[in-house]
Amino acid sequence: MRLARRELRGGIHGLRVFLACLVLGVTAIAGIGSLAASVVAGIKADARDLLGGDAEARLAYRQVDAAERAFLAQSGRLSEIATMRAMARTPGGDRRSLIELKAVDPAYPLYGAVALSPAQTLGAALDRRGGNFGAAVDPEILDRLGLALGDGIKIGDATLQLRGTIKREPDATAGGLEFGPRVIVSAHALAESSLIRPGALVTYHYRLQLPRGADPASWAERARSAFPEAGWQIRTFGEASPALQRSIDRLALFLTLVGLTALLVGGVGIGNAVGGYIAGKTATIATLKSLGAPTRLVFAVYFVEIMALALFGVAAALVLGALVPLASMPLLARVLPVSPQLGIYPGPLSLAALFGLLTTLVFALWPLAGIGRVPAGALFRDTVDRARRRIPLTALGATALLALGLAALAVGSAQDRTVALWFVAGAIGTFVLFRAAGAGVVHGARRLGRPRRPALRLALANLVRPGAPTAQVMLSLGIGLTVLVTIALVEGNLSREVESRLPAKAPAFFFIDIQPDQLAGFAAIVQANPGARFDQVPMMRGRITRLNGVPVETAAVAPEAQWALRSERGLTYAATLPSGSQLAAGTWWPPDYRGPPLVSFDAALARGMGVTVGDTLSVNLLGREITAVIANLRSIDWERLGINFTLVFAPGTLESAPQTHLAAVYLPQAEEEKLVRAVTESFPNVSAIHVREALAAVDRLIGTIGDAVRLTASVALLAGMLVLGGAIAAGHHRRVYDAVVLKVLGATRGALTRAFLIEHGLLGALSALVACALGTLAAYFLVTRLMKLEWMFLPAPLLWTVGLAILLTLVLGFAGTWHALGAKAAPYLRNE
Repeated sequence: MRLARRELRGGIHGLRVFLACLVLGVTAIAGIGSLAASVVAGIKADARDLLGGDAEARLAYRQVDAAERAFLAQSGRLSEIATMRAMARTPGGDRRSLIELKAVDPAYPLYGAVALSPAQTLGAALDRRGGNFGAAVDPEILDRLGLALGDGIKIGDATLQLRGTIKREPDATAGGLEFGPRVIVSAHALAESSLIRPGALVTYHYRLQLPRGADPASWAERARSAFPEAGWQIRTFGEASPALQRSIDRLALFLTLVGLTALLVGGVGIGNAVGGYIAGKTATIATLKSLGAPTRLVFAVYFVEIMALALFGVAAALVLGALVPLASMPLLARVLPVSPQLGIYPGPLSLAALFGLLTTLVFALWPLAGIGRVPAGALFRDTVDRARRRIPLTALGATALLALGLAALAVGSAQDRTVALWFVAGAIGTFVLFRAAGAGVVHGARRLGRPRRPALRLALANLVRPGAPTAQVMLSLGIGLTVLVTIALVEGNLSREVESRLPAKAPAFFFIDIQPDQLAGFAAIVQANPGARFDQVPMMRGRITRLNGVPVETAAVAPEAQWALRSERGLTYAATLPSGSQLAAGTWWPPDYRGPPLVSFDAALARGMGVTVGDTLSVNLLGREITAVIANLRSIDWERLGINFTLVFAPGTLESAPQTHLAAVYLPQAEEEKLVRAVTESFPNVSAIHVREALAAVDRLIGTIGDAVRLTASVALLAGMLVLGGAIAAGHHRRVYDAVVLKVLGATRGALTRAFLIEHGLLGALSALVACALGTLAAYFLVTRLMKLEWMFLPAPLLWTVGLAILLTLVLGFAGTWHALGAKAAPYLRNE
């Protein structure tokens, strides 16, 4: 300990890169973990506001009956909300927009408050004044329709006055996926609009404020037991925003793995920095060994020193990571409906500290263990005749165990262990590939012989000389570049799919809530437009409740299929196989089938739910449970964006149920505005979903996600830059030595400059080429195998990757070698 303290008093020159790499990786992991924990804590703190009550019962298509309403009213304070999609129009009908309509009663909200601008109560904004009900709207609707507060707006058959814009809606996340701006009206205004018709796609939410001390979970069980056939979906405030929490958990997992990638890349820098530091202490170590210091003492001195610095770096990183939620508050306030709960979260910080210390041990133990086995005499000759470091078997075994511990920690601490296992496998594979690529470059450079140009010959010699960091730099810089290439190619292929391929075959509009008696008039309007055609099917929504008689809450369902059980699914009936589908198993029923209920199911969902042809599936539709035998499974081409359903029933089961029709209309772009105006003016209850606008929104979302992913992936690239800078700094003494010797032999500064630039340019270009190859393979796999899309090679991301790598290595390399170029030969030779 005394010797280690003396070494530390001499400063940490040579270990700054060690600290920088460690602090960068640990800060990323600690910051991401703390941010996710603070958001989840915020969700839990605002759970009742987010759900809108202590508990909620949700029904599609129908309101509760008298017995159900009496049960709810006796349970506590009740609030009823209706949500649906509708079309909002200017009074003259010249502009219109799809909206998310929300009709509330006077009790809403049971928790929290709706904030409006100008400031007023929600009741005052929605009540009837001057013959019209009021509406509170998302500010976006004013821009879309060119309206201002005080103007009128038509929704269905009702004309409402715009009274305020929504600044805060406590239960904004409870509605799920939204296709348009929010509009809040009163329940009386919804009744006046005539939008509620048989089969209309409306969802009713019954929210309860339970008596003090009542247990929401117990109430939920009583409600399910009292009305087993109700078909309602019950949630308590503990499940207030499961979709948001799942998104936060997935994002946190991804970003944590990105942070771990940066830490692992930085681990190469840690190893290089420790190795360079130990090399700089060669004379000190040789002196200690000459004076009788045993190998164990030498190792212990520098091990204690390195771990003391690691503890300091980890502590600093934990402080920075704990401050990330505070620094992110302004950004999160714009994108999240909850406020993160600021605080110190020991769990994420402890995990980050463990990652940091294990990574330090894995990468630092090797260079530390090798130095003690070298005799003192060999160490004194190390400058001109580098001694071979033999790593003890105990150190090799300890490094392997620590690496396994690091992998186990990554998998064990992940929310999705399958993803974490793939990450570990990918990290190992990437390390092996880049190390092999680095070794291949060194081997290839050796076999090139002696080029005629002195600068090129010297550059190649520097790449293959003993102790050259070629393999380490290619590994660390290449991993960051590979991630960026993969992201750019995947994003580019997705954008191309959304911008060009999908619009070419997608319908222009989906029209929903077409009543059966409106179908003929709708067809006449569409056919009056040149070049227009449409497909239509009857549509209902029901919730899958049982698989082979087992309630879905207790059935074994794979994670990738659980989304289909969380809410109501669209369903239809058909006599013939829908277009865009292919039979994967079973046979299709006869067109005139009139037997027991049969259903055709999505093959992918069937695999996830563990059902096949001959099994049974139960669906609750309007409070009635229908059990059907699975007659066949279909492979569905969702990429067509045409009409298709996961559940298609045989004829004879659903015809008498209340239903509307869904239509997909194909027509030239120039005719779109004319058609949607004619349809919505003739049928105010019908809503139009503009596919091109939806695809444009998806494209913007892809771009936003791509920017966020690139930003986080750049942490790994920054770690690679630190490794490159550390490698250059570690080899500075050797550079000065080489430059002095070459100058004595007649080399000019210009010749040395060219040689160093060629060396670093080659290193950057080779790293980028390997990264482009691996990134392209990874992107091809993701696009063709996982996303099932058509692959297109995009050269632009590869070109800028090569350019970026060359620029980085040239700038950092030149900055690190400039001092060596200016070293005077005479003073250096006298000191040597």
